[in-house]
Amino acid sequence: MRTAAAQNTQRVDEYLDLLNLASSLGDQKWQKEIIRKLSYMYESKREH
Repeated sequence: MRTAAAQNTQRVDEYLDLLNLASSLGDQKWQKEIIRKLSYMYESKREH
């Protein structure tokens, strides 16, 4: 079983992969959405 930290790391890695894909496709709207989600994840982690 994976720890919560490992799951969070995996989730961030997946979002970064999606961000790279969105960037390579030139989809700025999708990039902004992914960045917003990553920022939310970062801010919620900082609060704990």
